[in-house]
Amino acid sequence: MDGFVTTVTQKGQVTIPKELRKALKIRPKDRVAFELVNGEVRLRPVQSPVLSSFGAVKPKGKPQDYRKMRAEVEEEIAQEVSGGA
Repeated sequence: MDGFVTTVTQKGQVTIPKELRKALKIRPKDRVAFELVNGEVRLRPVQSPVLSSFGAVKPKGKPQDYRKMRAEVEEEIAQEVSGGA
């Protein structure tokens, strides 16, 4: 897969051709690494450690209902402020 040509901007930026982005599954905001090997540049996607570990830990139970928890805490605070009545 060679033959893709692009232009370097004054800021040193290049556009990765669509065909290469598709082949490497590179999306907007993804990170890429450039490696210099024997005078040639290699481009590879960099996997985010956070995204690569997504789903690795399974929850022990159902998610908490944080709205309900907040309402209970607010109720307890209101009772303390009003003298516990």
